[in-house]
Amino acid sequence: MALVLIVDDSPTEQHVLSRVLEKNGFETLLASDGEEAINIAASNHPDLILMDVVMPGMNGFQATRQLSRNPDTSAIPIVMVTSKDQESDRVWGLRQGAVDYLMKPVAQNDLLAAVRARIG
Repeated sequence: MALVLIVDDSPTEQHVLSRVLEKNGFETLLASDGEEAINIAASNHPDLILMDVVMPGMNGFQATRQLSRNPDTSAIPIVMVTSKDQESDRVWGLRQGAVDYLMKPVAQNDLLAAVRARIG
């Protein structure tokens, strides 16, 4: 069973995303900020990370950059899932190491397609 780390400071968003993924056969872990995400990714090596951008402390861009540049976590694909809808935000997220960029609210089919494209 593929393991997905959901990084979002909103408990509601964590619940919605994890429920969709778990109903479709994925296992999930939760993190509330970038720093927690880095620690969980390093110790659990998830198959994919869904990363919010706007969070307290370390934001999603910073966490994505650190994860993608660390040899221990650089192979984990990161999909940004965020309300930041500017093209410059999307480009910046991809430059930090994300493999995809989804806008909130993300449709269930779009979320599953992005996850399955990266981990099957």
